[in-house]
Amino acid sequence: MTTRATTQPARRGPVGVTPVETVPMGDLGTIVDEDLSTDKPWLVIVWNDPINLMSYVTFVLQKLFGYSKEKATAMMLDVHHKGRAVVSSGTRERAELDVYRLHEHGLWATMEQSS
Repeated sequence: MTTRATTQPARRGPVGVTPVETVPMGDLGTIVDEDLSTDKPWLVIVWNDPINLMSYVTFVLQKLFGYSKEKATAMMLDVHHKGRAVVSSGTRERAELDVYRLHEHGLWATMEQSS
């Protein structure tokens, strides 16, 4: 009885992926050590609009940010009387998410970096 040897190429990883050892390192660029303490926070602003009811704006601020009814009402009144209110602040990524969520609820919101 003879055995037939099968030869298959050894697989080193997913097809089309170059093993890390063979990737040339080259110039990876300059890594900048940034002082994060000087970063200015991003502000999320809700603007007055002629569409949404004041009670709805209050509800959305409570739902999305967990504000008490009193705090959400005070912010809504700023929007109503002053035309805008800062409803959150933080990193750029967080501000982008907050603006997106406010838009999903039909509110007019923007973000800007604190001055």
